[in-house]
Amino acid sequence: MTAPPDPAFEAFVRSASPRLRATAYLLTGDAGRAEDLLQNALVAVYLRWERLEGDPVDYARRCVANGSVSWWRRVGRREAPGPVVELGRIPDLADDAVRRRAVAQALAGLTERERRVVVLRYVEDLSEQQTAEVLGIATGTVKSACARALRKLRVSPYLDELGGAPARAVLEELA
Repeated sequence: MTAPPDPAFEAFVRSASPRLRATAYLLTGDAGRAEDLLQNALVAVYLRWERLEGDPVDYARRCVANGSVSWWRRVGRREAPGPVVELGRIPDLADDAVRRRAVAQALAGLTERERRVVVLRYVEDLSEQQTAEVLGIATGTVKSACARALRKLRVSPYLDELGGAPARAVLEELA
């Protein structure tokens, strides 16, 4: 017989899941994989719920980021997320939908490290130091990967449809 769920954990799941799911999607470019990453992160948080110190969102975000690293290592260069494919007609494409699709396609053109750094820095709004800690890399590596990624995003044809908005501004709007 299992113990009844902790109301605080249930509240955490309801409040944190949408943002974590979006982060996972931006890290992987795949909705199914994002759901898997989210579920694995929530299980990890649940297993440590009583012992967690600080904000459980930080721990969950780290689980998502680390899970995406494991996924990228498994697929490596064999597979890369391709452009987001629309699976049906959407009667009215709002500006937000167009912007999100363009950003997802542009992010698919980055290396896995660049993509993780950009998503954590601009979508999750982490500092360079926090991003380095989550990814287990040096702060200088975060800075250089971010600079390379932003250079690539500035010339991305997918972001052209956004009217030449600076890549950094587009990513910050997603947060």
